[in-house]
Amino acid sequence: MAQFQEVMRQQLETSMHAELEKLLDTATGVDKEVSMKDFDGFKKLFHRFLQVKGPSVDWPKIHRPPEDSIQPYDKIAARPLPDSLADSLNKLVVVKLNGGLGTSMGCKGPKSLISVRNENTFLDLTVQQIEHLNKKYNTDVPLVLMNSFNTDEDTKKILQKYTHHRVKIHTFNQSRYPRINKESLLPVATDIGMTGENADVWYPPGHGDIYASFYNSGLLDQLITEGKEYIFVSNIDNLGATVDLNILHHLVSQPNGKRCEFIMEVTDKTRADVKGGTLIQYDNKLRLLEIAQVPKAHVDEFKSVTKFKIFNTNNLWISLGAIKRLQEQNAMDMEIIVNPKTLDGGQNVIQLETAVGAAIKSFDNALGINVPRSRFLPVKTVSDLLLVMSNLYSLEAGSLTMSQKREFPTTPHVKLGSSFTKVPNVTLTLL
Repeated sequence: MAQFQEVMRQQLETSMHAELEKLLDTATGVDKEVSMKDFDGFKKLFHRFLQVKGPSVDWPKIHRPPEDSIQPYDKIAARPLPDSLADSLNKLVVVKLNGGLGTSMGCKGPKSLISVRNENTFLDLTVQQIEHLNKKYNTDVPLVLMNSFNTDEDTKKILQKYTHHRVKIHTFNQSRYPRINKESLLPVATDIGMTGENADVWYPPGHGDIYASFYNSGLLDQLITEGKEYIFVSNIDNLGATVDLNILHHLVSQPNGKRCEFIMEVTDKTRADVKGGTLIQYDNKLRLLEIAQVPKAHVDEFKSVTKFKIFNTNNLWISLGAIKRLQEQNAMDMEIIVNPKTLDGGQNVIQLETAVGAAIKSFDNALGINVPRSRFLPVKTVSDLLLVMSNLYSLEAGSLTMSQKREFPTTPHVKLGSSFTKVPNVTLTLL
């Protein structure tokens, strides 16, 4: 049986490679070069997909992380900051994950261009935050946007308005991978184009693609040459994900040889966060455990607020040098997420994805920091949007802070009815 399965895997892989070559034959020039790089990454992912079946963890091997591997934020913040923070800030790059569209909230175009507060978009607020840092400390912290093929063109048009702001803005595109027919396990696409019949047969393969795409773009090497050492990565729709000087100081002030290459900000889980990924100890490494990796018999245990008390905010601090090293050694290890989809015509497809935080086990001296809930303020729904638009929050230099008048430090849970899941519907109602 094992031999039969191995022969089947080899045949599927051979067929996939042949189909990808056919797709490349329909491309020319720069499109062909970019697609070749994308397909190289896709082939590796597809190969691993064929090798791994079922949940990727052995449940009895899961252990709680050692106490010193997840530090309380108060302990980090207790260290005095140096008189000059400029040296530390000049080693930092802010990276925002900007690949998503606003369709789930009823908006067209990139989600980052949705108006959030006082006519400011997610992108406006991000630029204001970094510009404030650069002016206050006389530094040069750049902003990098990881776009997808869905958001790149519209985002680049908008970036022109920030020309006179004190922020250098760079962009790079994450990969474009072909959706796979669920039955045949071959690409649905018939050519390299993205219009007509091919409009919905491509996808951006999750934010775990940041490592390869950042490296392939040449921007990683450019920033290292400029003296940058760390990136702070977060979702652009998380309004709590601002540059934290205490965490940055903790990173850059460690002795050489013991440098932490990866920090994941985690926060206490509530019953609204039971599906969020959590940190575990596995094979003597700190590892991110996502619900998709959990055997069905243990899903309820995974959702337990008492056993798994924290979850990943996707605010990450990562060494640029370490990313370069791991990419060149082909040593970046991330679990595959199989995401099933149904196309408009009813065809069932799958897309293979990875998550940026899953690479934590590949880095040296990785650490979790249990941060206040205020650093996790995502806007995923219209309910979330109305919350951050309310007078519960005040806006200063692009950052939202909760009003001191609130009696409870927790964020209230807002849930609108089904008639108010789209921004236009709510806007019309308010008018």
